[in-house]
Amino acid sequence: METLPLLPQKGGHEMLEASLQGLIQVFMWPNFGFMLLGATIGMAIGFLPGLGGNFMLAMMIPFVFGMDPYAAFALLLGGHAVVHTGGSIAALLFNTPGTGPNAATCFDGYPMVKRGEAGRALGAAMTASAVGGVIGGIVLLFLIPVVRPMIMAFGPPEFFMMVMVGVAALAFLGGKSPLKGLAVGCFGLLLSMVGQDPSSGIVRYGFGSLYLWDGVQQVLVVIGVFAFSEMLLLSQKGGSIAGEQIAKVEGGALTGIKDVVIKHWWLNLRCSVLGAVIGVVPGLGGEAASFLTYAHAVQTSKKPEEFGKGSIEGVIAPESANNSKEGGSLLPTVVFGIPGSSGMAILLGAFLILGLTPGPRMITDHLTLVFNMGWIIAVGNVFGAVLGLLMVKQMVKLTYLRNSIIVPLVLSFAILGAYGTHNSMGDVLVVLIFGIFGYFLKKYGFPLAPMIMGLVLGEMAEINLNMSWDLYGIFFLTRPLTIVLTLCVILTVAYPMIKQRQRAKKGGATNVKA
Repeated sequence: METLPLLPQKGGHEMLEASLQGLIQVFMWPNFGFMLLGATIGMAIGFLPGLGGNFMLAMMIPFVFGMDPYAAFALLLGGHAVVHTGGSIAALLFNTPGTGPNAATCFDGYPMVKRGEAGRALGAAMTASAVGGVIGGIVLLFLIPVVRPMIMAFGPPEFFMMVMVGVAALAFLGGKSPLKGLAVGCFGLLLSMVGQDPSSGIVRYGFGSLYLWDGVQQVLVVIGVFAFSEMLLLSQKGGSIAGEQIAKVEGGALTGIKDVVIKHWWLNLRCSVLGAVIGVVPGLGGEAASFLTYAHAVQTSKKPEEFGKGSIEGVIAPESANNSKEGGSLLPTVVFGIPGSSGMAILLGAFLILGLTPGPRMITDHLTLVFNMGWIIAVGNVFGAVLGLLMVKQMVKLTYLRNSIIVPLVLSFAILGAYGTHNSMGDVLVVLIFGIFGYFLKKYGFPLAPMIMGLVLGEMAEINLNMSWDLYGIFFLTRPLTIVLTLCVILTVAYPMIKQRQRAKKGGATNVKA
């Protein structure tokens, strides 16, 4: 079995010097200008549903031919780092996630906007994204010497059990209706099985259609059940997204900032670190980081019943993770040439164009450039968040436009985003179908979070379970890290039950005293 090469060892003084030189390169001209340009483009592309960071990288890579590597990566990483920040704006204001990982932000962000708390939600999302991005960059800087054993420790069994931690939380995302949560969660898992079996290639639930051979695309389902269905509800209800709740807007952004850095700083830190660690493990991706941290926030919150109804913790957790994940996913890409995410796989093309070979020699021959990439992610996220905060007042006004203006606008973006995914009218039809389906789910009180989480995690769970069984048989459950993650699954199920029983006992004791 092929093993990863050993990393070259560097002294602490040499590492510190390279880190400082990498930071200086960020602020040198024209590198800094390219980073600002990239971040501005990344925010705009993130705001448009269905495009995302992969589209941005694929579009911009040809332009870096012949550029200096520092300027080239300032442009590419500066844009890629803030795509999810731009995506959170659309997720909050219109219930239309700009990128896949922003879907988790819709669960609580949009209900806040409907209450008139758009400023607070945007302030929290921008700040959580900035902090998450900085922590992701720091993780890249500090994990270089120890990343090899971390990557080697994770195989298909560990991936499977890590995904099962998220799957175990599906029922508890249903709030006061765990059966409804479990039902739509199981439907999401079933939906993830549409298409070719990853092991045998047999088409499942294809219904004779070639279109379904590749399965149901997650981004299309997300656009349908969130954006399209919400616009149907809004057109039926009339008025504007935020209704008449104007009083809560003033000072809202500052309140959101305080929520992140003062009131929920520990949640922000935990989810940022967790997102960065998930990013280091190749194959999990931003969706896994967002949904796993959202489930973590639900189960560790003192008020889990508020999730899905406009909990600020439900905004902070995913936005911290989906930005910090980028720093973590860059690490295996640069150091071992193993893409940490689909976006990093596209970024490998930029290395080849610039005459660089990702791998252990990057540490010896281009250490300053490696640190420079980490600093670009950190500084770029701060700039993206500041840019977003500066536009909060203008963006909040969009939530008070009458439905005759906002509904056609959002539906146009949704349909264009769907068509732009693969330039196929079949994608538009999928959005329409799930838009109508999402409308009825909302109308009858079914939560959307478990279904989307089941869809995202189902495919990863199936692939890694098949690989684990083929490699180890039933003994994949006996691997040390797998055992630890199995205990985490048990704790994921048991912890909310224990907390609920404790609250019930306290409530009973209070009633007896009364």
